[in-house]
Amino acid sequence: MGCQYFEPTEGGANTYTVAIPKLTFGRGSLAEVGQRAAALGFKKVTLFTDGMLEQGPLVELVKQSLQKQNIEFNVFSDIRIEPDDDGVMNAASMLIDAQPDGVISVGGGSVIDTAKAAMVIAAHGGHIREYFAAPIGSGKAVSGPVLPHIACATTSGTGSECTSITVIRLNELNTKFVVASPHILPTVAIVDPQCCDSLPGNVVASTGFDLLCHALECYTARAYTQHLEVKDPNARQLIQGANPFSDLSAQKALEIAGQYLARGVADSSDTEARDNLMWGATLAGIAFGNSGTHLPHAMSYGVTHLMNDITSKDYQVASPFIPHGISVVVSAPSIFKYTAEAQPERHMEGAAYLGADVKGASTQDAGEVLSKRLIELMRATHIPNGLNAVGFDESHINALAESSFRQQRAIANAPRESNLVDLENMYSGALSYW
Repeated sequence: MGCQYFEPTEGGANTYTVAIPKLTFGRGSLAEVGQRAAALGFKKVTLFTDGMLEQGPLVELVKQSLQKQNIEFNVFSDIRIEPDDDGVMNAASMLIDAQPDGVISVGGGSVIDTAKAAMVIAAHGGHIREYFAAPIGSGKAVSGPVLPHIACATTSGTGSECTSITVIRLNELNTKFVVASPHILPTVAIVDPQCCDSLPGNVVASTGFDLLCHALECYTARAYTQHLEVKDPNARQLIQGANPFSDLSAQKALEIAGQYLARGVADSSDTEARDNLMWGATLAGIAFGNSGTHLPHAMSYGVTHLMNDITSKDYQVASPFIPHGISVVVSAPSIFKYTAEAQPERHMEGAAYLGADVKGASTQDAGEVLSKRLIELMRATHIPNGLNAVGFDESHINALAESSFRQQRAIANAPRESNLVDLENMYSGALSYW
């Protein structure tokens, strides 16, 4: 990494801000939730989870932990995978009625994101759409704090327990959009690798590619110095572009993904691999939460918007459904070929962290080397072969690009500018790889 990557630019930022929750990682840490809640002064909490987890051992462990501390709780579990605005508004109504001291979320990104968004509405009112960036929403800022939040991750992918972001599907447009605010960063994050012991291989593959793409997008994102300066430090978003802190987390997360992803997918008893993937997801979440993703995530929203008549192995979700990590990675090899032209050194370093053979390669080869390594990992973990394998063909390219082009926040964080035609070309390159 050359220091020149962070040289000041005219009108650009010259400072960056770092924030993460109080983080506990390790097997058995889920049993500490009650003590963590008591230390925050909680007497009554709302526990967010989903219908699949509600009657299972992980949520039961959290309930027992709360009971030991004599903390009352009510449960909200009406949460779908890929949460939507209706679910958020229903959850906010429950919070308003229950009047808890704090919130505990136990689940994957869908659960944690629902809790974050619901707390915004409960504290500051309105509809969640208002908090989306223009032109979809009015760009309403989260004007102040929300309830204290203990976020407990149960998958090794989203890293939402460490981010100031929530991603919610707007039913009216059938597309996901982002709300970002430092106020919705969880207070405490609990990451217990035992939560992933029983996950099916395809779930580990999808969540693993989410962590991989978080890390790779953060590492190759536009530098914070290339984003416009924000004069008021209290108004500065944590989604601020690549910076030295996010680099540290992203680098290690990439190394973990390169070394352990295929192993963790292949063998549920490989606790070394799965524990490392859980740590990698947290690190990638820290990077994501302090830098921001770019084109692979932006373009994944077009895929999940326009998917039709498809389901995915190991997910008990009705058609149409493509898991988030798969929707991100199916276009990634094509995208990184495009973005590598703007930051070839960064892309080559990213490929090396993922375990690619970079001997003898020049920086001009960076996009090809990185794309090849991503495809190797996709094949090793039985990920669909590009957009063709998830139901798209050349006739869908324009619609995919038009849908994703609305994701201007993420597009602007990419190291290379792109217009609608550029997105179409990247989608065309992602139709199949082998």
